[in-house]
Amino acid sequence: MNPRVQPRSAGVAALAVATLLAASACGGSAHPGAAGTTVSSGIQPGAGQSLAGAPGATASGPATGTTTMPGMTMTMPTGGGSSGAVAAPVSGNAVTITGFAFAPAALTVKAGTTVTWTNKEADAHTVTSQKTGPLRSAPLDTGQTYSYTFTAPGTYAYLCTIHPFMTATVTVTQ
Repeated sequence: MNPRVQPRSAGVAALAVATLLAASACGGSAHPGAAGTTVSSGIQPGAGQSLAGAPGATASGPATGTTTMPGMTMTMPTGGGSSGAVAAPVSGNAVTITGFAFAPAALTVKAGTTVTWTNKEADAHTVTSQKTGPLRSAPLDTGQTYSYTFTAPGTYAYLCTIHPFMTATVTVTQ
């Protein structure tokens, strides 16, 4: 046996044993907590809860609809984005930014119409043409608006540069 290899192997083995001993030092027992309470070494879900992805946890399908947690309600966006479905064009001149989506996602207006986007969310969003185009807003904070007057017919695809999954179109007719 090579004498240079043996001390290195012994050192690595000693390090591995020390690491295992340190990692198992708590042994899975309960530990004293603050003010005389006992804290379990394992993570335990509360009543009616489960640890997602943990053995025994169950879930099915994508998160949709409204989910309630103590003190908050979260509604998942139901339109646009990843579903691949094309939104039916809507007429009007206002777009609302809410639920991390532009509503309506497809708007049809006549040339000369001014469209106004209003951010109804706590997060900032932009209205920016995809590739090339005239739409270039600064980040819009809650309640802020951006307006643009469309003069030429065509379809104008746009997105939020902060959240690029947020996309929509304005179709301008004569």
